[in-house]
Amino acid sequence: MIKRSAWITIDYSALQYNLQQVHQFAPHAQVMAVIKANAYGHGMINVAQALPKAKGFAVSCLAEALVLREAGFKRSILVLQGCKNSQEINAASIHNLRVVIHDATQLQQLEQIALPKQLHIALKLDTGMHRLGLPIETTAHIYQKLRQHAQIHPDIWLMSHLACADEVENVYTTQQLTLFKHYTQSIKAPRSLANSAGLMAWPKTQMDWVRPGIMLYGVSPFLNTPIQPYKLKAVMSFYAPIIAVHHFQKGESLGYGLLWTCPETMPVAVVACGYADGYPRHAISGTPVWINGYETQLIGRVSMDMIMIDLRGIRAMVGDIVELWGKHIAVNRVAQSADTIAYELLCHAGNQCPQHETA
Repeated sequence: MIKRSAWITIDYSALQYNLQQVHQFAPHAQVMAVIKANAYGHGMINVAQALPKAKGFAVSCLAEALVLREAGFKRSILVLQGCKNSQEINAASIHNLRVVIHDATQLQQLEQIALPKQLHIALKLDTGMHRLGLPIETTAHIYQKLRQHAQIHPDIWLMSHLACADEVENVYTTQQLTLFKHYTQSIKAPRSLANSAGLMAWPKTQMDWVRPGIMLYGVSPFLNTPIQPYKLKAVMSFYAPIIAVHHFQKGESLGYGLLWTCPETMPVAVVACGYADGYPRHAISGTPVWINGYETQLIGRVSMDMIMIDLRGIRAMVGDIVELWGKHIAVNRVAQSADTIAYELLCHAGNQCPQHETA
């Protein structure tokens, strides 16, 4: 990776602290830490190494799971997308991976393949999100059929996914929970329903396994709720240096499109970070940043490699470091200003910027 001017740091002690909070929220459940998409941009291998108290890991695809196995991780790994063909099913069997079965074509593939060892699976049931999942009313039939399948390990999990758990006033989560319980309560099998928002706001969704993702990285899953009430700590911090300081007269306009006009004579800093580094292009003027102990704001349009910030009331010079999000500026605040979600920002910055140091 070319080391551009912006960078990230990862606080592994904060990551471990957030896992402790997961255990506080769900003391009777086993934790399947979600580290897909390069651990939301935080670095999958390093994050996995920093979470020895997680009982397992959830990843998106087989390729991610195999990277973990090749790195020596022996804990349970859940492949959320499942397998796409017989070659992947065979590899999952060899490497002792648990794959999600969410579609009738995957069931057909299992009938047509001879495996070197029994395959561990989790049945994903559609309780109303309508993205992935087998029809919920077929649960008992499919479960019993797979229990009799010689090549399927008898420890079959049952799972679903919550569509609206981050909306704490939305009763749809209760409807999904009721449906899931109705069709699974007579089956003696490990069950998993709660994601971060579920295990934090809907304790009845906590079952045998919980699947925390965004909260591990110190981000509230509830857009309109700050981190502090949930005692989470930001794991990723995003930084860039000031490369110029200017003084503009009242009425002068700045940047592409001249979208922001100085309301008074004032200092403005140019910061070496833009959308090429993962900073959101659609962040509006007023998006918070942190410099030298003060919160200030983005002004003007985000460029590919640069942004401008308001320095009124702040002493700063070329070379001073700006926090774009992290311990002082919650990434959710930036995401809201850019009409997006923290997940996207973390993935973009984490996968595009070098990591200068770790804590």
